[in-house]
Amino acid sequence: MKNNLLSEKLVFNGDSVAPTRLRLCSYDANEMSLWEGCSADELETQLVQKRINWLQVCGFSDTETIRRICTFFGIDFLVMQDILNTEHLSKVEEHDTYNLIIAKQITADDVLHIGIVQGETFVLTFQERSNGFFDDVIQAIRSNALKFRSRQSDYLLTVLMNSIAANYMSVARNIGDDLDDLESELLSSTVDRDIGIQIQTLRRRYMVLKRTAIPLREQYQRMIRGDSPLIHKANRVFLNDVNDHLANVAQSVDICRETLSSLMDLYISNNDLRMNDIMKRLTIVSTIFIPLTFLAGVWGMNFKYMPELEWRYGYPVAWAVMIVIGVVVYLFFQTRKWK
Repeated sequence: MKNNLLSEKLVFNGDSVAPTRLRLCSYDANEMSLWEGCSADELETQLVQKRINWLQVCGFSDTETIRRICTFFGIDFLVMQDILNTEHLSKVEEHDTYNLIIAKQITADDVLHIGIVQGETFVLTFQERSNGFFDDVIQAIRSNALKFRSRQSDYLLTVLMNSIAANYMSVARNIGDDLDDLESELLSSTVDRDIGIQIQTLRRRYMVLKRTAIPLREQYQRMIRGDSPLIHKANRVFLNDVNDHLANVAQSVDICRETLSSLMDLYISNNDLRMNDIMKRLTIVSTIFIPLTFLAGVWGMNFKYMPELEWRYGYPVAWAVMIVIGVVVYLFFQTRKWK
């Protein structure tokens, strides 16, 4: 990773090639306006004064558009770099005129970067690509649920954070369900041979959730305890509710970690038991054939004077002796309850 303090150029380091699209939602207590596909040139004319303006930026390919938007709202250059850095860890920062939240959305096959900037009358959300993640918030604003449109921008911030926390909780719940299924398989008599691969896959999903949710929860508490003028007293109860959800996610992460550790121990123990069973069976077979091999070795020696070689009944007697010895050894193990 290059030193970002040595360049004035914004660089998007992600893999997504989704085009940069803008969607502006302006609302107050009386009405709501929604513009789809507006451009950076039209942004200043479409912003409605004395309203809460929520601008969604989906797609990071056009870094110049993102620069213009951030410059218009007074966002620092380093914050722009953090927004475009998909490898950046989750964090919460308080600035003089805005709050910054870097988070992730975890999907079934990917981890998407999200940046949220909250000012006094605006909220900017930057998403790596458009996937309808915040569409339910648009519907809540349109229906004015819980007097949504009568509240300040920090309430919109808490609702967006609640969506992110719900995403983490859903991922944690799915991992927990998969771990329960694996535990049932490990405790059953029939164990899938690739169960170790399944455990490692769940471990990777757990590590992604841990790296994403835990830092966000720890830094989010600083914003709650701070005295930022952008966080109003009337909405602190909603921020505390989000903090409770993030705490539940952290607890679920700890439970997943303990369950994964227990399943790994159980998996290794089952493998050891299977190996012991195999070795026991091989030991039984070896023990049965050791005396037979001894007799075969004795009678296979090429000495001239061996009375058994010229005995008429030597061959069937030798077979009878070996069969009796094999049966006796087998019955001995049966009495010892070796299976």
